Amino acid sequence: MTRCCGHTVKSRAAGAVSGVILALVVLVTGVLAGPLAGGGRARAAASDWSATEQTKVRLIAATSRVGSAQTLRLGLEFKMRPGWKIYWRSPGDAGFPPRIDWSGSRNVGNATIAWPAPQRFSVLGYNTSGYKKEVILPLTVRLSQPGQPARLRAKVDYLTCAEICIPYTATLALDLPAGPAQTSAFAYQIDRYRARVPKSEAVAGITVERIEARETASSGQLIVTARATRPFAKPDIFVEGPRLIEFGPPKIALLEGGRRVRLVVPVRKVGEKAPNIVGAALTLTIVDGARAIEKTANVEPAKAPTNKPGSISFWSILLFALLGGLILNFMPCVLPVLSLKLVSVVGQGGAERRQVRTRFLVTASGIFTAFMVLAAVMVGLKFSGAAIGWGIQFQQSWFLIAMAVVVTLFAANIWGLFEIRLPGAVSDAALAAGGDVGKPASLRGEFMSGAFATLLATPCSAPFLGTAIGFALARGPGEIFAIFAALGIGLAIPYFVIAALPGLATRMPKPGRWMVLLKAVLGFALAGTAVWLLSVLAVQNSPAAAWAVGFILLAVLAVLWTRRRVHGGLRGAATAGAAALALAGFAVPSLLPPTTGSPVDVLAKGNWRPFNRAEITRLVKSGQTVFVDVTAEWCITCLANKRLVLNRQPIARLLDGRMVVPMVADWTRPDPKISEYLAYYGRYGIPFNIVYGPSAPNGILLPELLSRSSVLAAIARARGVTTADLEK
Repeated sequence: MTRCCGHTVKSRAAGAVSGVILALVVLVTGVLAGPLAGGGRARAAASDWSATEQTKVRLIAATSRVGSAQTLRLGLEFKMRPGWKIYWRSPGDAGFPPRIDWSGSRNVGNATIAWPAPQRFSVLGYNTSGYKKEVILPLTVRLSQPGQPARLRAKVDYLTCAEICIPYTATLALDLPAGPAQTSAFAYQIDRYRARVPKSEAVAGITVERIEARETASSGQLIVTARATRPFAKPDIFVEGPRLIEFGPPKIALLEGGRRVRLVVPVRKVGEKAPNIVGAALTLTIVDGARAIEKTANVEPAKAPTNKPGSISFWSILLFALLGGLILNFMPCVLPVLSLKLVSVVGQGGAERRQVRTRFLVTASGIFTAFMVLAAVMVGLKFSGAAIGWGIQFQQSWFLIAMAVVVTLFAANIWGLFEIRLPGAVSDAALAAGGDVGKPASLRGEFMSGAFATLLATPCSAPFLGTAIGFALARGPGEIFAIFAALGIGLAIPYFVIAALPGLATRMPKPGRWMVLLKAVLGFALAGTAVWLLSVLAVQNSPAAAWAVGFILLAVLAVLWTRRRVHGGLRGAATAGAAALALAGFAVPSLLPPTTGSPVDVLAKGNWRPFNRAEITRLVKSGQTVFVDVTAEWCITCLANKRLVLNRQPIARLLDGRMVVPMVADWTRPDPKISEYLAYYGRYGIPFNIVYGPSAPNGILLPELLSRSSVLAAIARARGVTTADLEK
């Protein structure tokens, strides 16, 4: 019995051991089954390596079966020993890129290679581009018969280099059966390198602003400017263009805290048959770390170098600024301010010399302070990366409304509709023209008068002013403040003259009934200025907004007129009501939506075309002459140029679209393309006019104040004819 039982115990123990062993076998088999199966699928999605002493290459697929899609996602995987490299699609001074021959394949249509962003290599003066260590070139293969098995046979010719270069040919074979597509172990690797392929500008956050060139018969420079949403770190550029043109490594200049970059690429033409760079279509690849863009565009002619350091002295620029500020006193934009100047002068009749001197010096200090504020604003805008320019505040609805309100209050004060100060700083400005009839203004009012005169003068660009402003805004804060200070002193020179010779004012007749009539006339001149500001608002925002603000200003005048005929608390209520109405005007742009159409669509009538920078190059290349007018509704000098010169014969006959193609660039509203165009020529204000033609592809700049002779001479020179030929 015991032996029997012992045998039973042993049998049970043996069975337990056998069960444990069986379980371990099953467990080990299960654990190994996954990798083995995965390895099988991996091998099914990859060819064998084609190995050499320096490299190895194979074909990999993102799926282990073809699935139902019309294309296959493949990759050509290279691995190189340290120090060895292969080449990008444009290798540079030497080498050639990998080339694939799909002969012998079945169910394979066309195949394309996506090239990840390359590296630059410089050895002994030779510059090449390519890849080191490892790279996967993503492939897109279109199937001739979707859903059917694919027999992939690739013959790959490639060159690998270190100190020496060795060409190799790899023969790769990969078969993908039919069936539902299953993601392979290589899908992530292929997608990782596809992410390194250069993207569009919008996706990468890099925008190419300008592509231009300067060239000679055998060489030249390609200048590319680009802007990034995130500052550049170590940008580089690879240029692909026509045969017989070689592009070297760029000189890199980071601007605006790294948000802009200027890349100057040396160009060498090989042989006499090398084509021109200007007008050529180039493909640019800009790489900055993990981000890269690719863009194809035509090259524009570079402007003639202007304002280069050393080409004109800083002291000469200061003199230009002083003269520009002085001439600004006589420009059309400043004519409305003459009303304020005349009132200031005639109001001093019979006054003490000391009093006259003080008041005119205070007005001059208002002008100077306003210029310093403008300089500070320009410095701030420049370092924030925003567009900068002379008179750009007139592109803002709130500024136009503020100017219209202040001008209206000036007119009301001159007409005698109020003699007390309204609440706030606006009332101080309104009293600048003189308090009651015949009474001098407060010193604060004189100061505000000078500041207001400066703001109203900024839509104009006088001779010398454009050069000075362009020089200043292209440089640092110190130069900007110094040049704007000179501009302020120039504009204030008439006030300094009267302060130095107060007899010019004190000898005026004493205020009397004649001054009442003069002030009434000058008040209407200021009211006309308000109407002009509202007309600018109609274009800049919408006609509805201009009408709404106009009715509000009429209501302000009506309340001020009523105020003179009431007493006690009603007078105070009328004052508060006028102030409330004036402030309500600033809410109009928010309540009334702006016009959606571009102002240039309205202005470009008849023969005038909307501004198109790329079209200029095409037209000039075809032998045509182009006249560009950068204008704005708020630029009175621009309107004067058009009325007195451009719309009169014989200029109007020339700008008929046949002999000369006229283009209008409207800067009434903010437009970064126009701002960049002006900055390209070193200008930051308008009017701006330039003529292009076969004999002047880089353009001929015209003066701020146009004349019949200057326009005719520029057109003749651009066309390569004489002025007499144009007038026939």
